[in-house]
Amino acid sequence: MTTKKQTGDTNLKDSLKKLSEIVSWFESQSELDVEKGLEYVKEGAQLIKSSKERLSEIENEFKEIKKTI
Repeated sequence: MTTKKQTGDTNLKDSLKKLSEIVSWFESQSELDVEKGLEYVKEGAQLIKSSKERLSEIENEFKEIKKTI
């Protein structure tokens, strides 16, 4: 059974991996394909947004755990 937390963690891991791939793509280009670059920028922006949201959720979970200690 996959929980929301596990799915979120997987999504965060996958998002960070994809962001790394996007950065590598930009770094490897000798001549930038502007259209493809724009697609990657849009995708990267969405990945960053969802990753920040998930990291915020994780931070809140840690705070809740800390309260119980």
